[in-house]
Amino acid sequence: YMVLFVRVDYQHGSIIEPFQIIKECFMKKRIMVDMSATLIHHGHVRLLKKASELGSVVVALTTDEEVEKKKGYKPELSFEERKEILESFRYVDEVVPSGWLIDDAFLVEHNIDLLVHGDDNSNIIPQEKLAIFPRTEGVSSSELRRRVLDSLIAINIRQERAEGSDRVARALFETIKNEFRLD
Repeated sequence: YMVLFVRVDYQHGSIIEPFQIIKECFMKKRIMVDMSATLIHHGHVRLLKKASELGSVVVALTTDEEVEKKKGYKPELSFEERKEILESFRYVDEVVPSGWLIDDAFLVEHNIDLLVHGDDNSNIIPQEKLAIFPRTEGVSSSELRRRVLDSLIAINIRQERAEGSDRVARALFETIKNEFRLD
């Protein structure tokens, strides 16, 4: 025996095809999360986890060239390294290369139902295709760089090196800080 359910659209006076009903019931929505993930941290994990609650997650990962063009430095982890890490997350189903900004054409090209982004979103896409989630407080790739540099300085100072070495370390710290725009 086969049971066939149909749904009537009373507003338009039509019957919705059974295939459409099956598709709506069993097909997961495709959710895109765009990110650079130059230094992957728990804020990324939390965003991906939340996105996975909405459907199948496709990460639009910014290419190395785009990061360098927009942020002014080469990422610490290459595109392939970042992609490998993200693909290992249980919340991620697919990773695709992307430019800095996502537009509606990119969503259509990848069959995306919804773009999920932090509250710093600058992508220009229709509102109905966008879900904004708050960023994780106190963490970002830039913040991680600051912490690493602070640790390197503290280690250098604690090792009681000669004063010249401390000056070199501090000069290096300031140069790196300026280079990565960490002020």
